[in-house]
Amino acid sequence: MSAHVYHEIYLHLTWHTKESKPLITPELEPEVFQFFHERCLRTKGVYLHSINGTPTHVHLAMNIEPFVTISEMVGELKGACSFELNKAHGKKILEWQRGFGVVSFGKGNLDWILVYIANQKEHHAAGTALERLERVDSDEISAPVA
Repeated sequence: MSAHVYHEIYLHLTWHTKESKPLITPELEPEVFQFFHERCLRTKGVYLHSINGTPTHVHLAMNIEPFVTISEMVGELKGACSFELNKAHGKKILEWQRGFGVVSFGKGNLDWILVYIANQKEHHAAGTALERLERVDSDEISAPVA
């Protein structure tokens, strides 16, 4: 990428396990999160800030370079994660649902996004999860209010 491009591309991403089954058990969660962390470190133009989730889905905050294609990056992360963990365990323990949610945000909102992701389990237990940051399907989007 040219050094002559200014960019601040911050993203909040989420995706679910297949059929939203609780596949990310407390035992598996560290492996899943570590895999995403390491894979992002090795992916050119991807800078992971945070990852967390629940047994049914994950949330990531990152910023990316302009040459990164979001859908390709997410597909690669999801596919590689399930492939490698299933291979390591010798059986199918993790599958991801099709699709994902992505919401862009400004650098000034990074801190509250990080807090939101860090408290995923508490948000879901208390019913305080933010719909906008939980969406994974465009069919869930309601019409804009005039």
